[in-house]
Amino acid sequence: MTDLNIPNLNIKSDKYIFKKKLNLRRKSKKRLFTESFFLFILSVLLVYIIYLIPNKNLLLQNLPSTFKKCFLLLIELFSYLYEIFLVIFIFVTSFSVLIFMIGFFNRLFRVSKRKSKQIVYK
Repeated sequence: MTDLNIPNLNIKSDKYIFKKKLNLRRKSKKRLFTESFFLFILSVLLVYIIYLIPNKNLLLQNLPSTFKKCFLLLIELFSYLYEIFLVIFIFVTSFSVLIFMIGFFNRLFRVSKRKSKQIVYK
C-alpha cells in the first residue's frame, strides 16, 4: 500500500517556472528617450573627466613599468608576510611548550608526592 504513487495535481509543470518573472511590457518612447538622454549626459561627463587628467600619454607609456614595479612590491610583501607569520608561529609554539612543560612538572610533582596506600595481605 505504501508503494502506491498518487499524482499531485497541484504541481505545475517546470516548463513554465520562470515565465511569470519576465517583464514582457515594452518601454514607452518617452522613457526610452529619457534613458538615452541620461546615457548621453553620463558619457559626456566621463569624457570630460578623462580630458581633465594631465599627461595621459605619459601614463599610458609608463603602464608596463608600473605593472612590473607593482608585481615586485607584491612579491616583497609576500616575503615579509612569510617572515611575520614565521615569527608569530615561533612565539605561539614557545608559549605552548612552556605550558606543556609546566603541566609535565606539575603532574610529575603530584605523582611523586602522592602517598601510596599499602595493601595488607593476610
